Amino acid sequence: MTDLDQMKTDLLAAIDSAATLDALEAVRVSALGKAGSVTALLKTLGGMSPDERQVQGPRIQGLREAVTTAIATRKASLDRAELDARLASETLDMTLPAAAAPQGSVHPVSQVMDELAEIFADLGFAVATGPEIEDQWHNFTALNMPESHPARAMHDTFYLSPSPLRGEGRGEGASASVGVLGDPAQPLSPTLSLEGEREMYVLRTHTSPVQIRTMMGQQPPIRIIAPGRVYRSDWDATHTPMFHQIEGLVIDKGITLGHLKWTLETFLKAFFERDDIVLRLRPSYFPFTEPSAEVDVGWTMEKGRRTLGGSEGWMELLGSGMVHPRVIAACGLDPNEWQGFAFGVGVDRLAMLKYGMDDLRPFFEGDARWLKHYGFSALDVPTLSQGVGA
Repeated sequence: MTDLDQMKTDLLAAIDSAATLDALEAVRVSALGKAGSVTALLKTLGGMSPDERQVQGPRIQGLREAVTTAIATRKASLDRAELDARLASETLDMTLPAAAAPQGSVHPVSQVMDELAEIFADLGFAVATGPEIEDQWHNFTALNMPESHPARAMHDTFYLSPSPLRGEGRGEGASASVGVLGDPAQPLSPTLSLEGEREMYVLRTHTSPVQIRTMMGQQPPIRIIAPGRVYRSDWDATHTPMFHQIEGLVIDKGITLGHLKWTLETFLKAFFERDDIVLRLRPSYFPFTEPSAEVDVGWTMEKGRRTLGGSEGWMELLGSGMVHPRVIAACGLDPNEWQGFAFGVGVDRLAMLKYGMDDLRPFFEGDARWLKHYGFSALDVPTLSQGVGA
């Protein structure tokens, strides 16, 4: 039998001198592989007598354990040396610019909503909200729109086919469970209003119902703005079936058109951040205001674009007027005691005019490239001290 001590010395020396992992693996195979020298010695134990096995067995097993431990130790040393070499050669320059992770942005409509809230909060206005699914009393009747009014026509208004109601009446109509949009070719299931009228629910066509709910829910004086989504059946470069609107309402004693004009002028100067904003009020007609006025804003040509400010021409921007006495009376207030004014403007239109957008449809298409170009950082918080625009 080969001298075990000499074999152990030779194998440990070979393991210690292995300079690479491949060389170490070769030593392991030659010693502990299927045809390895230590494996061959282990196989001889079966042919030994009990006395020989009692003597040689512990020596051969000790040899295998010594070789196995030495290989594991050398492998750990070689792994550590290889890692140190990689760390020394694979350096990372922290001064190089890193690729920025994809970031979201604040939609221009959301930004303009925040700008408007900031401006009107400084003027003492609170923000009021209401349901987007309305009964016709709040959306039309209380706003002095008779049943024959063209705004009630199917081609302008989205009528809803209602499911069984949990409650009815002016205060609970919007909380009813409502089904899908009705087919104009099929008769819609009507519901019974508080007045006994047969009516369907609608997607609100303006945020004016919020004014009605506010006047019915709190006592004057009232100063609110009502921003939110509204719905009308239209689709082109300047109209979409869903768009955003903001309306303002003031109810108090002794309110005049002069207060309305000052409020609009102050608001527009702050929003467009220009002192040369000029307004022109033209007589008009809205069923919920009397007298009514369309508000035109002066514009000038700058770099080939119409920019609000100056007086080279006039651009129609919003509608306004004194709240109709019938609307005040419908909300349970005495029109001989309380007066007020109201106005409404499209938030999307304001965003287009301020930030130079020509088409309304991309506002709602979710194009990441458009949002990256026109969007705002979450840190672009509107403040009057620093300017509401980013």
